[in-house]
Amino acid sequence: MAIEHCMPRKAWHLPFLAEPGEVAALRRSMRTHLTCWGLPDVIDAALICVSELVTNVIVHVGAGTPTTMAVSMNGTYLRIEIHDPDHSALPTLLGATTTNESGRGLALITAVTDRWGVMPTDAGKTTWCEIATELREADVHLQGPQVDRAEALLTLYGRSAYRRESSPHVGHAIAEEAAIALISDLLHWFRAHGQDPDTALDRAQLHFEAEVGHSGDDSSPYVPVI
Repeated sequence: MAIEHCMPRKAWHLPFLAEPGEVAALRRSMRTHLTCWGLPDVIDAALICVSELVTNVIVHVGAGTPTTMAVSMNGTYLRIEIHDPDHSALPTLLGATTTNESGRGLALITAVTDRWGVMPTDAGKTTWCEIATELREADVHLQGPQVDRAEALLTLYGRSAYRRESSPHVGHAIAEEAAIALISDLLHWFRAHGQDPDTALDRAQLHFEAEVGHSGDDSSPYVPVI
């Protein structure tokens, strides 16, 4: 389901120790960010990449290694980077078969991403991958019926000024203020009709989470194949 992102797609990074118990938390963080970025189409592939790349560090560099996951947008591609301090253990795609004990994880990454690679750095190395999204251009949202209805309402709250704005950053700020004004007015409407605004917000949040799958459960163990 295509949805509008609820926060700017700003690059973020998360330091962690490469331990098997950290993988589930990293997957949950990735799911949350991609949901808020309005990129549900790439969540499954991104979660596979997180599991496989982190497991690669655990197996080939060592459990407990200080590692960082960095996530950003490269145009319309989602970019995932795993930084670790080891210069020598460079991942290599092998002609892995079902009898190989390693190498199949990178084959899986090759299958679910559009490109990946390894870059030596002064501090060690960076293993990265990029996944194509359904975005037509960077810094826009995906369309959907909920977004279309919101756009129609925002026309009454300053959206016309946003459309005339030449700067997309200024325009987005105007649209956000219009959306906040709309939400505030709706809460006034609920109170004027004897309803609790907090209850209305809670109900809206439940509807939102149900529609975007925000409550997706990553507690079940994922078995990486690297």
